[in-house]
Amino acid sequence: MARWRIAAIVVAVAIVVGGIIWLRARGRESTDDAQVDGRIMPIAARVGGTVTKVAVDNNQAVGAGTVLVQLDPRDYQVALERAKAELADAMANAAAAQTGVPIARVETGAGVTEASGGLQQAEAAVTAAEHGVRVAEANLVAAQARQREKESLAVRAARDVERLKPLAQKDEISQQQLDTASSQADAARAAADAAKSDVIAAQGAVPVAEQKVAQARGAAAQAKAGVDTARTAPQQLKVTEARAAAAEARVQQAKAALAQAELNVEYTTVKAPGAGIVSRKSVEMGQVIQPGQPLMAIVDLEHTWVIANFKETQLKLMRPGQKAEIDVDALGGRTFRAHVDSLAAATGAKFSLLPPENATGNFVKVVQRIPVKLYLEPGEDPDHLLRPGMSVTATVFVR
Repeated sequence: MARWRIAAIVVAVAIVVGGIIWLRARGRESTDDAQVDGRIMPIAARVGGTVTKVAVDNNQAVGAGTVLVQLDPRDYQVALERAKAELADAMANAAAAQTGVPIARVETGAGVTEASGGLQQAEAAVTAAEHGVRVAEANLVAAQARQREKESLAVRAARDVERLKPLAQKDEISQQQLDTASSQADAARAAADAAKSDVIAAQGAVPVAEQKVAQARGAAAQAKAGVDTARTAPQQLKVTEARAAAAEARVQQAKAALAQAELNVEYTTVKAPGAGIVSRKSVEMGQVIQPGQPLMAIVDLEHTWVIANFKETQLKLMRPGQKAEIDVDALGGRTFRAHVDSLAAATGAKFSLLPPENATGNFVKVVQRIPVKLYLEPGEDPDHLLRPGMSVTATVFVR
């Protein structure tokens, strides 16, 4: 009878313990497919060059801004000085081009006004020269008329002398009358010769006046061409302004080149972007590196989290904000308090190199896993014992 009582008690205790375990298991979901994750900052060279100094080693703690690697900066300093000189040259050219703009603007208005005035003067000169031709032609006509008149008087006076000579020989008139008539004939001939000279002079004045007309018309044509050229001054002003704008653009280009040269000099000193532990250092002093070449990595132990890959059948009641526990294998199963931060937007298989294609071939249903991100509660890992990649067991309290 005593044995039956002991057996009954053992069975009752087993039932109670099993019930407690079952009740507790209903309110939590666990998985050992979990690991610690964190920020790993890859350090790469921004510029190429020869390494002159490596200031850190693997597993060394560094702070933000700590100098990690120093490259030979001399080539980049030379490029910086050249960029400064090119900027100074571009600024000088731009200043000269800008100075020419107001000068061209003033010359534009003054040139049009001056050319228009010169054209008016040239046209007035043409008019005056044409008037001179008409005057010369009129003088020629008048001189020819006087010549004809004087020739007529000279012929008449010569005839009078010839008529009086026989009369003087017969003493029908006095010798004095003959001499007077001879004198008048000589005077008439002299007047006729003078009129002929006037005609010759007037004839020479006509081509001279016509030549002046041709010269005045040539000057007028040049003045008109000057006006046409002056009227193109606005376009020339635009050209000057465009050259000034181009010079200013070259200044901006030179400034950009100078800024890039300054950055290149700065990039020869490789600094830590944040605090962490140096890992995977692959650079040594004297090594020639290329832009983009990996040098090392810095692991940020201040910000770590856990990625737990729960089965999709475990996610029915799982929500962000729920409490969780993290058991770390490397620390002898030490437990850390945590909480659910978020659930991934897709299964891990969807991000694999060869994601499954269930629409092809025979289909076999496989339970998928969803990555769940767990954050440690503040102050849970003050000594930074958790390292990315550690295996852990994650438990989420869903009830």
